[in-house]
Amino acid sequence: MNGTQTVELVIFVALFVAVAVMGFMASRWRRATDLEHLDEWGLGGRRFGSWVTWFLLGGDLYTAYTFVAIPALLFSSGALGFYAVPYTIIAFPLVMLPLLRLWSVSRVHGYVTPADFVRGRYDSPLLALLIAITGIVATMPYIALQLAGLEAVLRTIGLNGTGFWGHAPLFIAFVVLAAYTYQSGLRAPALIAVVKDLLIYLVILVAIIYLPLKLGGWGAIFDAGQAKLSQPSPATGQPAGSILLTANNQLQYATLALGSALALFLYPHSVTGVLSSQSRSTIRRNMAALPAYSFLLALLALLGYVAIAAGVKPIVNGSTGRADTNTIVPVLFDNQFPSWFAGIAFAAIGIGALVPAAIMSIAAANLWTRNIYKEFIRRDATPRDEARQAKLASLVVKVGAVLFIVLIDPQFSVDLQLIGGVIILMTLPAVAIALYTRWFHRWALVAGWVAGLAWGMYLLYGIVNPNTGRHFGGSALALDKLSFFGWAPWDGSKVQIYVGFVALILNLVVAAVGTLVLRALGTPEGRDHTATSDYHATRVPESTTPEAVTSV
Repeated sequence: MNGTQTVELVIFVALFVAVAVMGFMASRWRRATDLEHLDEWGLGGRRFGSWVTWFLLGGDLYTAYTFVAIPALLFSSGALGFYAVPYTIIAFPLVMLPLLRLWSVSRVHGYVTPADFVRGRYDSPLLALLIAITGIVATMPYIALQLAGLEAVLRTIGLNGTGFWGHAPLFIAFVVLAAYTYQSGLRAPALIAVVKDLLIYLVILVAIIYLPLKLGGWGAIFDAGQAKLSQPSPATGQPAGSILLTANNQLQYATLALGSALALFLYPHSVTGVLSSQSRSTIRRNMAALPAYSFLLALLALLGYVAIAAGVKPIVNGSTGRADTNTIVPVLFDNQFPSWFAGIAFAAIGIGALVPAAIMSIAAANLWTRNIYKEFIRRDATPRDEARQAKLASLVVKVGAVLFIVLIDPQFSVDLQLIGGVIILMTLPAVAIALYTRWFHRWALVAGWVAGLAWGMYLLYGIVNPNTGRHFGGSALALDKLSFFGWAPWDGSKVQIYVGFVALILNLVVAAVGTLVLRALGTPEGRDHTATSDYHATRVPESTTPEAVTSV
């Protein structure tokens, strides 16, 4: 593929500009009396109904990660990439009841972030601060994954320079994203998500019917996948993967699926989407219906095998000189479809990156504003001050995400999300479990967070990308690398496990033991400020307005 693909570039730019205009105009959609209020800018006024919430959560959770990273993982490693399908299936029934409780107590007390809930539940500014910092840091690699997907499209179109200019188109897209997010807040991605989902459904349904017919059917596609994956990898000398799980990656598959399901709605952007809903019934309907997206996800994942059968070769990154596996799906569409349809597909991927990136930056900005700026820097901040601070913070978060792309080079872009998952899982005891019980002592939760996160980061640092030699090269840990103060019970085992699952177990153990010790010592606990709300009985009026909430 030589030079710029003119037709695809024109269609991509046209659709990109159209959604950018929608993003700027979104500030007038369901216009608020004053966007200079965090409830309005960061949560859309808490008035999104079932359809808007459907598209918002779909655009929030099914992202460029879905369109680019998962097929790339199947292309390179095989069946392991399908972990994303069971995790999304089990996630929604798993989290529906906790989310209903979180919505109710947040509605009564005017909470905007999960750290707000922790602050009220445990009366601990420090614990809330740790939860806020964790959310912000975990969100950055997730945003970076979206930008990596967008950059893969730009490379396929032909914008694949070297050095600083190699990232210049991405920086331009980043500036546009930052501008309309700054102006319109959560209304922008909520409106654009409708266009994004319609484009993705169109592209995938056409691809999943047309490409197998062109390439000889699914049997030929799976045979081609197995033949390629069984060949030794140049970096390790071992087979790159298999279309079936092996004895070494079955545990990794299971822990990845469960860990990812537990992490999904701990992310600040997921909570933001839920809290923007106008009622509990809206959340129920969406948690029941959103698994339908998993069908689309499974079809998307299969494009990794389709790319193998089509003989797709990833584009070489002009800046690093290495093959960029994120370009697998864009190159597949470029090779197999007319230029005009490939341009639509590229736009779907690009918009699929911008929608979640906007929501994620807003959610991270809400955390900074409510749980760091207002709590520790300016306690007398007005609602207008909070909104302005959140807008500025959303810009900083996007810059941090771009730096993730430049400074960290994992083997697969999906590892950006999985590394973020290790981090955000450390908030599960203080956020999700706390919705059901306050048994854990607040200082024990702090100790568990420290222990789990420190160990998780240590284990992640020890995972080296075999192609680049860089640390943080993935999230799969061989059991023979897992030892406890010199004791290695699985010495020699090549069975792999998800680092986040291991770190979460340590977190829970430390928090439980710490709670028993602190209770035995008679260490006092703070007041539970959420106890005044009957969210266990779920009798919060669904018509409660943000204005009424702030006065409760």
